[in-house]
Order: sequence, then structure tokens, then C-alpha cells
Amino acid sequence: MKKRLFICVLAVFLIILGMSGCTDADVKTGGNQDGSGGVTDGGGKQTASKYQTTYGSKKFNNVKITVELFDRSNAPEGSTITKNKWVDYINQEMNKVGITVEFIPVPRWDEVTKMQAMMASGTAPDITLTYTYAHAESYFNQGGTWDLSEFVDGPDQALNMKKYLGENVLNIGRNPKGELYGIVAKRAVTAKSNLFIRKDWLDKLNRPIPKTTDELYTVIKEMVKNNPDGRQDVIGAIVWNTWNMKLAFSKVADDPIKWAVVSGDDAFGDYYDPGNREYYRFLNKLYNEGLMHQEYYTMSEDNFKSQITTGTAAFFEYAVNGNVDVLRGSLLKTLQENVPGADIISIPPLKNVNDGKQYSAGYALGGLINFCPKTAKAETVEACMTYLDWLCTKAGGFALYHGFEGEHFNFDENGVPVVIDAEYNSKDKDWLRTDVFLTGNQGYFETVDDFIACTAKEAPGYEQHVIDNYNNALTGIVVNDSTYTSPSTPDWITDIGLVKDEYTVQCVTCSPAEFDATYDKYMAELEKVGIKTIIEERLNYYTELYGN
Repeated sequence: MKKRLFICVLAVFLIILGMSGCTDADVKTGGNQDGSGGVTDGGGKQTASKYQTTYGSKKFNNVKITVELFDRSNAPEGSTITKNKWVDYINQEMNKVGITVEFIPVPRWDEVTKMQAMMASGTAPDITLTYTYAHAESYFNQGGTWDLSEFVDGPDQALNMKKYLGENVLNIGRNPKGELYGIVAKRAVTAKSNLFIRKDWLDKLNRPIPKTTDELYTVIKEMVKNNPDGRQDVIGAIVWNTWNMKLAFSKVADDPIKWAVVSGDDAFGDYYDPGNREYYRFLNKLYNEGLMHQEYYTMSEDNFKSQITTGTAAFFEYAVNGNVDVLRGSLLKTLQENVPGADIISIPPLKNVNDGKQYSAGYALGGLINFCPKTAKAETVEACMTYLDWLCTKAGGFALYHGFEGEHFNFDENGVPVVIDAEYNSKDKDWLRTDVFLTGNQGYFETVDDFIACTAKEAPGYEQHVIDNYNNALTGIVVNDSTYTSPSTPDWITDIGLVKDEYTVQCVTCSPAEFDATYDKYMAELEKVGIKTIIEERLNYYTELYGN
């Protein structure tokens, strides 16, 4: 892989995180071993920690834990999200230590609303998930969730978890007092997003891959107004993800402090990054010229995917590898079944309109966060941490993600798991694997190269698409999300999200003459719900961290 320049906007303790620590610890301990097991009392005697959370260190007395599970409505025939061979396997292994796992399905794209309702009603699972750290921290600050440090921090506790995640990822879920409000999953790769375009239409129009926003506008217009296949139903651009497109307009992406301030929530950038105004002006232009979906703001993900697979979408931004990802439905494969000869490729990030550089959005080193509501008893939380610890082992997370050697994969000469039959895997395990592996995002791998090599093998016939997708998603200057949550964020984040959802739609759909007034109103409404306070807190934090 070619060298890349990374601007990392995380705290220094996150920047230094490498991919080490991924190998399996598989630690078995009774909690009373010299040097590593147990804690020291006043007389220097080694004693076991109050809670034993290293898998195998304690036999529980038939403790049941409930665990949230994202439901993507993609279970194959003969299986359900809660009744399948992998749920059976999990319980087979957890029953060995006296724990039974019951999964609570939650619709993936409604998870925040559902989580908020369950937390409010006291019905949240013992392990509850979210990608929004501010929500997890807010519940902790309100006294609604456990401080997990007493279950994890002891020298004999959660040893597999500590080895796999590493201290730096584990610390993402801590507040400044050292309290551990959640267990963060480690990302195998930080690649976040791709820009996708109909390659067959580019070729027929004799157009090169667009490198600038102006070139993109031109090819989208031609694909819609002068479609080379004569189609009259083409939707030029579909707004779904927005990360790399915003970076093409950003005026702060080259400044680590300012980027850290705006990363993590679109509204922060809308308020603090002057380039975002021009991004919305670009969308407004596309919208008013009929070059993007006219009701994009009501579009479900299923409808979004349908626009791609039926051949009406010319350009879109989606999750990295979204065109051929099995988890997302192998969209390109379905498109080619419907429209022979069609092709969708990812393209490198567009040149920034201000400095001509290419910027790629990157996730933070941590993915989702797991936390335990206070409705769970202490022994239940102990069992929950034991379960997460098991997920960090080869018998746990590795098996759930890759399957079993000889059935789902074989190791190559470099020790990288290579799939045997991708079609079999997609029906047998791939539809569920990322959602049951709660301590890792995007798989159990030791290096980014291993991840790309293995992932490419999972899309037979589209291996080069996968390789190109990840290379494009890591092209140029990668600007990673930050994970810092300012003190005021939990108080305002919900209201900020509501304002953003309302006014970004207005900014895109209003007439060009009304655009600036509408955007100014958006900024004013954000100020009413505390965004200026949050920006100032974040700016002070990162200025102190990086210096003036």
C-alpha cells in the first residue's frame, strides 16, 4: 500500500495506538497468581479482585445476561436474528462458565431512538450499544449506568479484553476522573467512506474520473440530461453519507486543532467550518437543477439501495466498500444482474476547492461503545464483562467473525484467513458477524493489510473493487474523527441534532436566492441550543493539547 500522510485529531494518547495487541490472550486465571493475578492487601498478600471477569476465571451460577443486537433484517431463510447457529455457539461457550446470553434485537437504523426509549423505561439490555459516545457518557453522568472500572481495571480482571483492545482504545471510554463508562470496540481499519460513480456511463460519455467538484457536477449533469443508455429516470446524486464530500469544501481540514473541534458531528462543522456553507450551496445547486433525489430526506436505506441496484443512481457517497460489501447486500452484483454491463467504482477524494489537496475522512480508532445500565445487578455486570472478555479471544471474536478453519476459511502462507466459499459464508455467518462481535469493528485482524487482503477474498469477482475501495478511502490526508466529549455536549447534543436535521434540509431545498438567509437562520438556531458553548469547550481543550 502506498504511503499516506495522516493528520490525526485524536488526543496524543490515541495517536500512538498501533495495531499491536490484536493477538489472542486466551488467559485463564483464578485471580491469585504472582505478578499478574490478584491485588495486594495492606500486608503484601495477593488476593483476588472482588469481581472476576477474565473468561474462565470464575464459574457463575446460571447468570443470564441480555445483550443488544443490531437487527438489519437480513437473516437468511431458516434463521432469525436470535435463533441461529452462532447464537447457539455463543451460549455453548458461555454456558461453560455458567452464563447464558439472550439477545435483544434493535433495528440498526433506529438504534438511538430505541436506546433512548429503553433507557427511559428501565428496559435496556444489560449490555447496551451506541456509536454516539455523548449519549453513553450522558447516561453515566446522570447515574444511570455502571462505572466499569471496578470490573476491568484490576490486574487479574478482563485480561483478554485488555490485551486485544489495548490501553489506548480502552481509555476512550473513560472520563477525566478515570471512570470507565463504556467498553469501546477497536476498529480494524479507520477507512470511513467512499465516493461511488457509474463507471460504465463515464466510459460511454468519454469522461475521465472526476477530480474536482466542478468536474463532478459536469459528469452528473451529463449522466442525467444526456444519459448514454437513454434512461429518463436517472437520479444524479444521492445524499446519504456526507463525509468526503464535505472535505472537498472544508476550510479547516488542514488544521489539526480546528478539525478536532468540528469532527464527530456534522453540526459542529456546519457552524465552525466556513467551507460547509459552500458544500450545502453545491447540494442546493444540484437539487434545484434536478440533479439529485428530490426527496432524499425521507429516503430509507432500503430505498437508497434500490436506487443503486435498479440503475437510477449516478453518484453517491456511502460506507467504504459499500458497492460490493456482502453485509450491505452486494449492491453492484445485484445491479449487474438487473443491468448487464453496469459498473460502480469508487473514486479518490475530490480535490479541496480551497487548497487543492485531497482529504479522506477516517473513523476514530474506536467504534461502538458498550455500557451497562444500573438496572443490571453487580453479578450481571460481572458476567457481561466476562462475555466481552471472551469476545476478545480466538474462540470468541475471531471465530464469530471468520468462522471455523476448514469450513469457512483456510490460513494462507502469511497466516491470513482466506475464505473458502464466499457465497456459503454470506448465508452462514457474514450477515451476523459484525453485529455479534461487540469488541471489534470490521473484524478481528492484526494489520490493515491483512484486513484488506482478507476482505477482498470475500467478494469473489470483485477483489479489485475491494482493494481499490480501501486504497481510495485512505488516499491523501486522512483526517480522523475525535472522541473527546466536552462537558456541555451531553446536555445539548439531542437538540443540536434536531436543529441540524430540520435546517440542513431547508438549506438544500430552498431556492438559490434564499440560500444564504436560510443558512444564517440555521446558524442562529444552532447557537440557541448551545453549540457555541460546545465549540468553545472543544477549542480550549484542543488548543491546550496541541498548543497555540
